Amino acid sequence: MTRLTGRTALITGGGTGLGAAIARALHGAGAKVVLAGRRAEPVRKLAEVFGERADWRTVDVADAGSVARLEATLREQEISILVNNAGVAGPVAPMIDISVDEWDEVFGINVRGTFLMCQAFLPAMVRRGAGDVINLASVSGKRPLIRRTPYCASKMAVIGLSSTLAFEVGSAGIKVNTLSPGPVEGPRMERNFRLEAQWSGTSYESAMEAFVSRSALGRMVTETEVGAAVLAMLGMPGLSGADVDLSAGMIA
Repeated sequence: MTRLTGRTALITGGGTGLGAAIARALHGAGAKVVLAGRRAEPVRKLAEVFGERADWRTVDVADAGSVARLEATLREQEISILVNNAGVAGPVAPMIDISVDEWDEVFGINVRGTFLMCQAFLPAMVRRGAGDVINLASVSGKRPLIRRTPYCASKMAVIGLSSTLAFEVGSAGIKVNTLSPGPVEGPRMERNFRLEAQWSGTSYESAMEAFVSRSALGRMVTETEVGAAVLAMLGMPGLSGADVDLSAGMIA
């Protein structure tokens, strides 16, 4: 089992959903976790549940000033693992019906946020000559997904950012990878299935089956599996510049 004793992990979107699951996995492996999110209550509550080896901060990853303030408050801590998990699903609608503001919100959080967080926390890793960055992408960045153009485009952008960044900082001893989950059981996918059912004029069950039937295992993945995948990636010393698919075989 991968052990992270003595390391500190910063996880954005860390109070709920995938972020919380990733935090649980890393904390369980011995890491100190710093939970960051736009809303204080979820990250504070989870940090209190963890007790020891846990801290929390608020941040708007799309805002350069907010990210800079976060970096300043954590400067005395040795952040050696950065997990850019914060993201939004965006609208479920044909592209011609999506507003510029909706498009910009998705790219602001999913792509600009990843860029700003990496730019803020990579310099210290470079100086130390070690570090891990894992950016959450999605299988939706690698295959067509009707009525989800902003989300799909943003996740492909995260994959491109990460693979290039891996070569920029690899010589400094830093590994940069992406994890691309497929549909993950939970409130976000339930919301997407409801909206897709409305647009397609089908039932919630039919919209869900259309997604699940594309996977080799015939199911969605779980939040716990995503947390386990991040932990496994951190335990692979030669993994860098990779995009790891975790979709129950949806790409296949």
